[in-house]
Parts: sequence; structure tokens; C-alpha cells
Amino acid sequence: MHHTHDVPVVKVAVLTLSDSRSEAEDKSGQTIQSLLKEHHQVVRYKLIADDADKLHETVTEWAQAVDIDAIITNGGTGLSKRDITVQTVYPLLDKEMKGFGELFRVKSYEQIGAKALLSNALAGVRENTAIFCLPGSKNAVTFAMEAFILPILSHLAGELRK
Repeated sequence: MHHTHDVPVVKVAVLTLSDSRSEAEDKSGQTIQSLLKEHHQVVRYKLIADDADKLHETVTEWAQAVDIDAIITNGGTGLSKRDITVQTVYPLLDKEMKGFGELFRVKSYEQIGAKALLSNALAGVRENTAIFCLPGSKNAVTFAMEAFILPILSHLAGELRK
């Protein structure tokens, strides 16, 4: 059921964080784009190193862009020293989507067991832009996109445009 304020085609930017992958090797970023293309439009794609300053700059710039409704990052959400995504993006959010990370881990736990505890995920809003931060594995992004993001993306974008 579509509500009148749902956005039929959401304009999405995809950002991959990796110190080890090239764009050609970015299976997770490619998977996100592929899953989006059936119903939405990918308007930006970028791969950057796990660098807090570059991440901060890119998310801030994209959140202000009028042609971007949502930003989906992948990578850098673990617990190693180089994983800086959640710690960098969280302070940029005006509102956090409470429960996104928790539900992601609960449902991941049902699939992969205790390793799910090592995986952070975050979602929220900056200005009128939805932001989702996902782990970098292809399985994790496929699961998050199909179970959580795609089912709500049109409605969320519509809510943020009100």
C-alpha cells in the first residue's frame, strides 16, 4: 500500500569505505546499486579510504545536496582501529533511527550467530536526507537492503520531504 507522500523513485548516493578494495572489487557497493536500480535511482557512487575526515566531508556534502534523498554507506562499521564509520556519522545525525542497528544485529544473529555482535549498523537523518551505515560484506548489505531499507525507503523519503 502506497501512501500519498511516498516517493516513487528515491535518489540515492552509495559510499563504500575500504582501504583494500578498488571500485572494480567493490562487490558490496555494486550489490547496493544493483538492488536499488530496480525501483530507485543511484545518483552518486564513491569509494573512499577508511578516513574520518573524508567520510565527514562526503556525508556532509551529500546530505546538503538537493538531488540526494538517501545515503547508504558500506564498510568501516566493525571494531578494528580502522573502522570509523559509525563514530564519524553518528554525530552528524539530527535524529537516529532507533532500533535499526539493534534489529539488524538480532536478525543477523539468527543467521550467523555470535559474530553478529561484532557488526555495527546505524541509520538516521541529517537535514532531509536518510542515512544508512552498513557493514562491508556482500551478505550483510544484501540482507540489510532486502529486509530493512528497500521496504521503507520510499515512505521514509516521503516523510522527510514533508
